[in-house]
Amino acid sequence: MTALTLQEAIDRTAAGVAKAAEMGVAMNVAVVDDAGHLLHFSRMEDAWLGSIDIAIRKARTAVYFKMPTAEIGKLSQPGGELFNIEVTNGGLVTFGGGLPLVRDGRVVGAVGVSGGRVAEDTAVAEACLA
Repeated sequence: MTALTLQEAIDRTAAGVAKAAEMGVAMNVAVVDDAGHLLHFSRMEDAWLGSIDIAIRKARTAVYFKMPTAEIGKLSQPGGELFNIEVTNGGLVTFGGGLPLVRDGRVVGAVGVSGGRVAEDTAVAEACLA
């Protein structure tokens, strides 16, 4: 089992940027390692500046909890067991667009995408994993 490499992070980011360009949506794409540290980041021209932090936090959230951010969102609704989890760990993001990178059954990093609607962010994040 190997760690996520910089080249792999660059390649995954490029795949996400290509998908976002195909969709016609300017995106921010972040890749973090298994500890949640930023490994690579790309911001497309005209991508929302406010989405930079969101993309990075989506990636961190996905790696910290080893699940898609959308799944954490389902668990963190009012009355749920994880209600208000988003205020922990310096701030998490609990809606779609963050996906863990799994290799040999182990989470080795994560991607986070922000700049479009949640479904668009998720589609770009999925392209990063493909």
